[in-house]
Amino acid sequence: MTRKWTPEELAIIEEKAEVYTTKQIASILKRRGYHRTPNAIALRLNSNGYSVRPTLDNYSCKEIAQVLDLSLSTVCFWVRRGWLKAKRRSPKHYQIRKWHLKQFFDNPPQSIEKRIAALDKEAVNYLLGRRA
Repeated sequence: MTRKWTPEELAIIEEKAEVYTTKQIASILKRRGYHRTPNAIALRLNSNGYSVRPTLDNYSCKEIAQVLDLSLSTVCFWVRRGWLKAKRRSPKHYQIRKWHLKQFFDNPPQSIEKRIAALDKEAVNYLLGRRA
């Protein structure tokens, strides 16, 4: 028989979902008096639209748009066109790995090559973790 998730448990896993693995979240819950398996946590994260992998090297479209001073729709358009590879996090949200972002900036589509070249180099380097 499964136990219902308490609001406190749900708040903890949603707070930790972006940074910690399911095993780490299970350990955090255990220290706070809750007992959930990593599989149960993974199922709950998936049902809430979160990835089971921490997003340490991932960005959302919104984060990329803010750093590059672009509109959110522009970055989402790049993803929908397939120019920028991304993983769907939920129906309306994508996760973009730093590696795919690097590939995109190093080899942009010809139709937007000038626009990419005009972006602030410091902002691009910040996203890619490069030194100036």
